[in-house]
Amino acid sequence: MKRWRLAGLGVLGVAAIVAFGWYFFESPGNQIFGPTITRVPVRQKVVALTFDDGPNPPYTTQIVRYLHSRHVVATFFVVGRAVVRYPQVVREEVADGDALGNHTWDHAHLILESRAHIARELERTDRAIVDATGIHTRLFRPPFGARDYAVIRVARALGYQVIMWSVPLPRDWENPLPQVIASRVLRYVKDGSIIVLHDGNRGRPGNRAATVAATKIIVPALQAQGYRFVTVPELLRLGRATPAAAAGEGE
Repeated sequence: MKRWRLAGLGVLGVAAIVAFGWYFFESPGNQIFGPTITRVPVRQKVVALTFDDGPNPPYTTQIVRYLHSRHVVATFFVVGRAVVRYPQVVREEVADGDALGNHTWDHAHLILESRAHIARELERTDRAIVDATGIHTRLFRPPFGARDYAVIRVARALGYQVIMWSVPLPRDWENPLPQVIASRVLRYVKDGSIIVLHDGNRGRPGNRAATVAATKIIVPALQAQGYRFVTVPELLRLGRATPAAAAGEGE
């Protein structure tokens, strides 16, 4: 009996360490390592829809064209190696008015890397985005949301704002039913929210049909509630224009 108790305490201890590690390094609201953007305080019904890990055709293309048909813009945090493989998809995003963000070259877990490696991940991806579109983005989202002092300092030294999210991740990469993905998102949306969905698979091909279908539920549902979709840069501009909002951008 004593052995079982010790084993149980060991499991609880490991779970506590994992939970602490997640909060310390990956929780979107954690500002210990430096300022990041989660929800932007605004006084109007706007929301930023963002997609990570692409481009990943045909799913990214389906999302981009659906959003365009609804007069909706989004922000795509792209993986550099996928940009090189599918530059025409990224060009279509820009042509439709969508914004781009840097999501590293190969979706590396940056807190395991040196500062030099972190800088290479960002710079190599920036070159790929510029080669494809002519645009330098100043938005960066760390893979897994994982960051520490080194990640934040390198990103800021290169001129990036670190963009996290305020709506809990709906885990769409696990391919639950589209209605499940949508319900996990819709229940948490507020004015100035940043939503994350995944159109890719860490820069590799992956089936994102469920995310495409969930997008087609989320967009009209929020439009019916009076929300307007904006890119992350536009959301930040609206936040700066809102009295007393600047101090709350990293909340």
